[in-house]
Amino acid sequence: MSYAIIGILLAAVVVLLISGTSGKLFSLMLKGSVRLILGVFLLFLFNVVGALAGLHIPINAATTVLVGVLGIPGIASLAAIQYFLL
Repeated sequence: MSYAIIGILLAAVVVLLISGTSGKLFSLMLKGSVRLILGVFLLFLFNVVGALAGLHIPINAATTVLVGVLGIPGIASLAAIQYFLL
C-alpha cells in the first residue's frame, strides 16, 4: 500500500513539472510533504519516549496531519486525549 501512495505522489509531481505549473504550487506541496514527514518523526519519537510512561499514539493519517500542522501542541493534545479519555 505504501508503494501505491509513493507512486501516486511521484506521478503527481511529474505531471505538475510537465504541465509547467507555477513554482508556488510545487513549493507548497514540498512544504506539506516535509511537514508530514516531520509529523511522523515526532510521533515516532513520542512513542519511543512515551513507552516509559505507558503512552502510545498510533501513527496514521489523521494523527500525522494533526502533528504536521500543529507541531508540539498537536502531540500534547493527542497525548492528553490518550491519557484522559482512552
